[in-house]
Amino acid sequence: MSRTPLPYGVDDVSALARALAGELSTHAEAHTAPPGHQELLNMLARAAEYRNWQHFKAQSEALADLAARVTPTPPPVDLKRLAKIAGYFDDRGRLIRWPGKANHRVDCLWVMWSRLPARTSMHEREVSERLAAEHLFGDHALLRRELVDGGWMRRTQDGRDYRRLERSPPPDAEQLIRLLSERSRHTAA
Repeated sequence: MSRTPLPYGVDDVSALARALAGELSTHAEAHTAPPGHQELLNMLARAAEYRNWQHFKAQSEALADLAARVTPTPPPVDLKRLAKIAGYFDDRGRLIRWPGKANHRVDCLWVMWSRLPARTSMHEREVSERLAAEHLFGDHALLRRELVDGGWMRRTQDGRDYRRLERSPPPDAEQLIRLLSERSRHTAA
């Protein structure tokens, strides 16, 4: 039977030691045998200011459940940085040039990733054709290699099967993808 580990911690180890010493002393006065497993669990729980082990366990499980339900707030999107990166793309959303800064390249690769079909097997030629249509600087092999090496795509050893790896873009990249999509939609209209 697998058990879920329960975190145990106290703010003051000295107070824990005193409380545990008191618990063990009281037990020794009333019993000749050392405390059993359940008795030790109850002593540890009381030393950490819980009523007993069941109270400690219920509190730990409730806190874990609450933590699982709370979704962290994503960091705010840096709109100034986003505008700078959007400048790497033309009005139709095609990548004009390869960025010099590595962190700008990452966001551009997220855009390229978003334009590849999800859960679809593609040959190298098909990936190259799709990427060639999405950029203007003529190096689809660079983009293909960066997408594979960076973990946005996987390919077989022989290069016959490419697949986009499904993951969630970070908030900045998600916003950039949305911005470029809207911008190219307005240009087409």
